Amino acid sequence: MTTAFLQIQRLRKTYDDVVAIDQVSLDIKRGEFMTFLGPSGSGKSTTLYIVAGFQEPTEGRVLLDGKPLLAVTPNKRNIGMVFQRYTLFPHLTVGENVAFSLRVRRRPDAEIKAKVEKMLALVHLSEFRDRMPAQLSGGQQQRVAIARALAYDPPVLLMDEPLSALDKKLREEIQLELRRIHQETGVTILYVTHDQEEALRLSDRIAVFNKGRIEQCGTGEELYANPASKFVANFIGNSNFLPVRVTASNADESSGVFPNGLAISTAGNPTLSAGDDGTLMVLPEQMRIRASGASKAGSGLPVTVRDITYLGDAMHYAVATPWEQEISIRMPAGAHRDSGLAIGTQALVDWDTRDVRLFAQV
Repeated sequence: MTTAFLQIQRLRKTYDDVVAIDQVSLDIKRGEFMTFLGPSGSGKSTTLYIVAGFQEPTEGRVLLDGKPLLAVTPNKRNIGMVFQRYTLFPHLTVGENVAFSLRVRRRPDAEIKAKVEKMLALVHLSEFRDRMPAQLSGGQQQRVAIARALAYDPPVLLMDEPLSALDKKLREEIQLELRRIHQETGVTILYVTHDQEEALRLSDRIAVFNKGRIEQCGTGEELYANPASKFVANFIGNSNFLPVRVTASNADESSGVFPNGLAISTAGNPTLSAGDDGTLMVLPEQMRIRASGASKAGSGLPVTVRDITYLGDAMHYAVATPWEQEISIRMPAGAHRDSGLAIGTQALVDWDTRDVRLFAQV
């Protein structure tokens, strides 16, 4: 059995009566891009700061390559760190900023020069070596910060909301740069964000934090398609949640009724029993919509079309259920032609029962 490169074991951090994180455990492989995703106050940054050495846990251990890390002072952990703010030295040039971490480690001048050139080439900023940070854009400054953090070959790179101060277009550009840099260097990355799209785009795996605990950890595809809880389903993707009164449920199949009396069946949820209130999760792209008056309209959930938006490759429908809940449907743009659907029309919505999940109503 291969030992994980970085092991976070049963971490707990309290501030008087406040529990910041509770029993956080995670194994990270060498070279993995692991993202901590969750809302503000969920414990993701606290966990990152304990690994960095900026905070001490109340309980728990952290092992790096099999060796205890918590007793090592932060400056000797040899871990790279990139923050939301670029924290560049304003009086040093780009090249001098990148060289700083090597100079404090007393590396030879020839090695420093070669490493600075390599790092600036890695982040595509070789021609900016002699510029001052104030002469750079926000995205360029963050790339310098990444180059500086990688210059001394840290075994782990920690990144705390590094792109949140950038505008959307620039953020997406730097995300692509981060993927490329990770692929080229193979460095192990722990990345904190509250942006689900960013997490899906960057990560090998994602740990979803909620109220100081890891709710679920897996690949983006696993979390999106098979969320372990309503919280994860709500945080990854833009799911629709429909109220259901459960009529029967076991490990294989569950059934229930919507508020309008329409019977439904789903994959099983053994935690639910007849009479319980549940929530049916259906992703917008898993839904199919057709006009009520169409030939062979069949059965389905009756809805009223409230809005239709063209999104290039897809059409977005906002529809209202009989109990006045608005839900979202996403269909290929071509399917809208000759559909008879328009704002104000009546329609039917259905889905494949194998695609949907039933959760307890929280």
